[in-house]
Amino acid sequence: MTPNRLITLAIHTYDLALSLKSLLEREGIYVELNNVNLAEPTVAAGVRIRIKESDLPKALRIVENIEIFNLPSADTHVSWGKILVPTDFSSHSDKAARLAFILASSLGLQIEMLYSYLAPTVETAPDLTDSYDYQLANMEEMQTVGEESRKLMEKYAEKIRGWIKEGSVPAVKFSTSVKEGIPEEVILEYAREMNPRLIVMGTRGAHKKETELIGSVTAEVLDSCRTPAFTVPENIDIDSLVNLRQVAFVCNLDQQDLIAIDSLYRLFPKLPLEVMLIHIPGRREWSFRNDSVRAEKKGDTATRNLLLYCRNHFPGYKFEARTIEVSHLLDDFSKIMDDIPFQLICVPNKKRTVFARLFNPSLAHKILFRADIPMMVIPV
Repeated sequence: MTPNRLITLAIHTYDLALSLKSLLEREGIYVELNNVNLAEPTVAAGVRIRIKESDLPKALRIVENIEIFNLPSADTHVSWGKILVPTDFSSHSDKAARLAFILASSLGLQIEMLYSYLAPTVETAPDLTDSYDYQLANMEEMQTVGEESRKLMEKYAEKIRGWIKEGSVPAVKFSTSVKEGIPEEVILEYAREMNPRLIVMGTRGAHKKETELIGSVTAEVLDSCRTPAFTVPENIDIDSLVNLRQVAFVCNLDQQDLIAIDSLYRLFPKLPLEVMLIHIPGRREWSFRNDSVRAEKKGDTATRNLLLYCRNHFPGYKFEARTIEVSHLLDDFSKIMDDIPFQLICVPNKKRTVFARLFNPSLAHKILFRADIPMMVIPV
């Protein structure tokens, strides 16, 4: 590996190349433009955007998520330095909050606790003669619900300060927000507007997930959010996550996996993680199922290339790889989970590719949500 070697990231027109160069440089990436027509740069075509090889994962993440890295509007508050922790004041959200404080302390981030409440619903339409009185009563009820919700959050903030005082969580600066709306919509809207570094959410135990996954707040957030999200099962031992080592990384063996692995590395650069790359074949590979030799050869080559890249670019981690056979998808995944005591399952959210297959109820309920294993979902 030659980290300072320049490689071509993309080829664009001069205007687009200049715009991308500005964006990448703002994010700390060195960029050179080649093949520019110096006589008439504004009409130059085929301009090469070249970057250092060591910057490739970060550059890919920026390019693949251009809407995130574009400059925000003047009235938008950006909070990349925060971990968002949605709460419903339950015991499993308590566990998520405790872990979030540990993560925030190690990453130098702050905490934003978020609670959402639903306004009173109208069960029957009021008589027209009583509409004004009804409107006033409904507004008063909404105000009461809002005030009670804020009191609950204030009480929860006192509870957190108690944790800090007793030393059960690190002394991390935190703030609170209370918003009206459907929980998953409030969380997603916050993530779009405030751009937190990470979302940490509590989930139910394995025995409850089978019946509660579909339509749950966590599932909706994981499926749609463009911010990395970390789920914390209610039965998990927090100490096992503090000493995080064994990670199962579900992948397709493509460049988007590099973006997700780079994100994991940036979040936990100091942890000596042992990452098992678990290859779940994609649709194109399924088409080779009648040609097992061709499919196996193609998968072996891609696996070796990904392993070599990861070992060269992420030296703080140890990497191994396994491939799941298409015909034994469920059994193979379950066997790997039983053989190795994984503490975290990492899943790239590729906008309805790997993530969509994993969250197909018939697969997700039997694999990811059959055990109390935390999961991190990384948008790519």
